[in-house]
Amino acid sequence: MWNDNVYLKQNKKQSSTQQIYFLPSESCLSRDVIEKAVTEAKATVDSAYEYSRKESIDRVRRNAASPSDVLRLLKQPAGQTRNAVRAADYMNIAVTLLKRSLEKRQKRSINATDLISKMDLQVVADLTGCSPRHRVPSCKTTPNLDKFRTASSVCNNRKNPRLGSANTPFTRWLPAEYQDYISLPKGWDPRKRVNKRFLPLVRVVSNRILRTANADVESDPLYTHLVTIFGQWTDHDLTFTPHSPVIRSFSNGINCDKSCERTEPCFPIQIPRSDPRFTNREECIPFFRSAAACGSGNTGHIFGGSNVRQQMNSITAFIDVGQVYGSDDTKARFLRNLTTDQGLLRVNTRYTDNGRELLPFTNMGANLCATRARITNNTSVEEVPCFLAGDERSNENIGLTSLHTLLMREHNRLVRALAKLNPQWDGERLYQEARKIMAGYFQVITFRDYLYHIVGPDFQKKLSTYPGYDENVDPSISNVFATAAYRFAHLMVQPFMFRLDEKYQEHRDYPSPLLHKAFFTPWRVVFEGGLDPILRGLAGRQAKLNTQNNMMSDELRERLFKFSTELALDLASLNMQRGRDHGLPGYNKWRKFCGLTQPQNRRQLATVLQNDRLARNLIALYGRPDNIDVWLGGVAEPFVRGGRVGPLFACLISTQFQRIRQGDRLWWENKNVFTEAQRESLKDTSLARIICDNTGITEVPEEPFQYRPRGSRYTRCRRIPAFDLSPWRENICSSRNVLIVYLLEGSDKQKNLVFLSLDFKEQRCSRLQFSGNVLQICGAYKTESPCLVLTSGIVPVF
Repeated sequence: MWNDNVYLKQNKKQSSTQQIYFLPSESCLSRDVIEKAVTEAKATVDSAYEYSRKESIDRVRRNAASPSDVLRLLKQPAGQTRNAVRAADYMNIAVTLLKRSLEKRQKRSINATDLISKMDLQVVADLTGCSPRHRVPSCKTTPNLDKFRTASSVCNNRKNPRLGSANTPFTRWLPAEYQDYISLPKGWDPRKRVNKRFLPLVRVVSNRILRTANADVESDPLYTHLVTIFGQWTDHDLTFTPHSPVIRSFSNGINCDKSCERTEPCFPIQIPRSDPRFTNREECIPFFRSAAACGSGNTGHIFGGSNVRQQMNSITAFIDVGQVYGSDDTKARFLRNLTTDQGLLRVNTRYTDNGRELLPFTNMGANLCATRARITNNTSVEEVPCFLAGDERSNENIGLTSLHTLLMREHNRLVRALAKLNPQWDGERLYQEARKIMAGYFQVITFRDYLYHIVGPDFQKKLSTYPGYDENVDPSISNVFATAAYRFAHLMVQPFMFRLDEKYQEHRDYPSPLLHKAFFTPWRVVFEGGLDPILRGLAGRQAKLNTQNNMMSDELRERLFKFSTELALDLASLNMQRGRDHGLPGYNKWRKFCGLTQPQNRRQLATVLQNDRLARNLIALYGRPDNIDVWLGGVAEPFVRGGRVGPLFACLISTQFQRIRQGDRLWWENKNVFTEAQRESLKDTSLARIICDNTGITEVPEEPFQYRPRGSRYTRCRRIPAFDLSPWRENICSSRNVLIVYLLEGSDKQKNLVFLSLDFKEQRCSRLQFSGNVLQICGAYKTESPCLVLTSGIVPVF
């Protein structure tokens, strides 16, 4: 009955091996037993989901949502992601129920899968819906794969169609480190030591190392606040880690936001007794664990993975502007204006910004963005719903909202311009071409203009020359990038969201709000001057400078998502707790990964950090450098030459972007994605021109990431070169294989057409297609004749 499939766990520090899985080769559980467990699991999970949904909606409607509610709702899985998370919960609960059944039978405590065969686990996976998440999709029936991306990026890699696609686990560059070697974070049981030391509470670390009062913030002498918000914008194109959608524990029904007990999915942040902010005997800040990926943890081996908990990236790993278009087909379609066949994105039908388009509103019954009365202390003001965009985080702050709105406008501008160039294109072609150009824009801007300022010229060399597409390169986002390295910009956030007038001075009518009064405030865009003052503030004011003495502004550390008197969150504590939740190895493991020295004591750490006082404080908290949370260790390092991160994060960030580019079959520089003329045009794209084309701003800094001292003269928009769309004009006679298109003057669709001396080559379809006054004869024809463009259409001349 037993096979040799034994799974081992190696404890390197103690040089011992623990045997944790003995898998029988045949089924030892009846189908009825498995089905009963799955049915019970589904009922348990569905009940918790339904309770949590109703409770959340009720809190929002009563304006009783706490900052932790806001964060949880912000990270809620939706659409296909929610289905994937639910399937994972079904499977985990079903396996737990089977374990209990087997424990009763064996009269002893066992590991979850000790006596559950691989065959039985496969049945559980099939019944819970986990199996489909691991099946390889077929790319044979997907149209235009060589030309356009799918919404979810499935089939970007034809050899491995799920690579880099939405709703797949983050990749791991180093093995996960959990307290129980499988799922529980370090610190789950605070009595257990790590490297013979107790881990400090993350709130204690935040208070001692990262605290920065607003008055102590230093401004960056080189870079604008747009660098900060653009970093957040690109992050939202690459990573979205959904949280567990439940408020209460599956095992005991405890509410995570009302209890400080550690019970899945609750991993509360403990508050030290001496905390200067929490004086009302609060014991913890609620914290919800990230949702587990389907078929990870105890059951990972049946899908060919390791038996550790993995987290999911619910969006694509590519720079494809998914935060504008969405990362699944349903969301992408919902964002489009399908009332006409013009390829446009939906816009707001109630309000405009001085005649320019605004994002549409969400149609949710509960309005998370009804913050105006609380922030202004005026109950008579009009509230507006949250804006709708391709990413759920578009309302997080007004700077981010402004970029979302700007890029929605740019898509619609491109579509209208392309329609004039190519009147024969239908709405689908216009939409896809504009979406493809937008992805090209931001691939260029991110690599050419943005990353250079972050990782510096030495690490930028890794990103300079395009090496070509390699199907064997995994572009998936790494867990350490999403959970630590790319969170560096949290320390570049100013305590204000600046709003400036036409002269780039503080706006008299719309002054700059404190950051905590700019969270979830679409009404500031609707009623307080629109995009222009916000974009001027981003391009005309400095980013915060991260220094070892002044790390994170208290707007994020003490007032995150605070709208009135609620218990606000601490972003620094959240970042460190999230790293532990995800099982990230400590600081030195990652320095070794990057080929950097690994300090072993205070003196060596002081050399690395170039700061003896900081090293002393860190050793006092962590005991040894190995235990330092990787996010904290990364942001504490002095900058690399010309950059805004230290050597560890410069290594991790440049490595990730290198893999994103090389593993993207539809990267803008890859052969045949764009024509040579189109690539030349994309090289000239600029963020300044996009701002000019879609706002009322008439003067901008030509390099909007680089700060120019106040009083400097900016460049008039008319002097900034326009983006050249002429390479996208389709000449149907420019190639040997052409689609013959006649534009009919009249409405008589029975008009006889005479083809003279056409050399028929390949019939792809025999039907005639009409679209308005356009008649398309489906088929590929071979001709070397020139074309004559007439008012009645385009006809070959023989």
